[in-house]
Amino acid sequence: MFNTRRTGILLLSVLGWLGGTESAGAEGFLVDPTLGSSNFTAVYDLPPIGERIVAVSSAIECLLDVDTAAGSASGRCKVPLTSITVDNEPTKTQHFQQWATNKASEPSQCFFELALQDAKVTSPAEPEQPTPFSAKGAFTICNRPRDDNRPEVITGSAIYLPPGAMEERATLRIRARIEKFNRDKYKVGPDFTPGWLSRIQKMARVVAKEGTVDVQLYARSIYVRPAAAAAAAGK
Repeated sequence: MFNTRRTGILLLSVLGWLGGTESAGAEGFLVDPTLGSSNFTAVYDLPPIGERIVAVSSAIECLLDVDTAAGSASGRCKVPLTSITVDNEPTKTQHFQQWATNKASEPSQCFFELALQDAKVTSPAEPEQPTPFSAKGAFTICNRPRDDNRPEVITGSAIYLPPGAMEERATLRIRARIEKFNRDKYKVGPDFTPGWLSRIQKMARVVAKEGTVDVQLYARSIYVRPAAAAAAAGK
């Protein structure tokens, strides 16, 4: 169930953000970070002698504007740095926080943020069927954009469940991937972090600079259609 107070606050944000939407097919969707059903995973592997690093979080928050008629979407997502754990080890997690903030700000003030651009399905969408899509996204880490200002290329699939299919709200299940995500492009790493710890870490090049980011999202419509609510209740 949704946290009523939090959902109300986010709903007002969504309505304000979508206020300029004119397309009749557009619908606002919310990924609620308090539900824990969505997740973010980043894997960095440097074979054969490197260390495999896995960073995970389930605290993803998104506001999405989806036009099911046009097969397009835009939106914003964010993940708090403090929600990300590395290999489930406190020491590695702390080191990662230092790398991400460059020890220039508090980890609690840092977010991984994505502005989704030009998301398009690659084939006609059918309800309850996986539909491939591609998109571009402007990524920032602790408010730092990619150093060349180029967008990240995102691929994946989405399943649209209409109102009444699973619950009274329409639901989107989205799986997305970013290949070759380069942390150096966002100045995340010991090369950009001052202090004795970073200098020691520079001596051991055992963590890859490029990784793969996978995201699974469950997004629910921000409103309930009366007919769908009645059908879901068996009326």
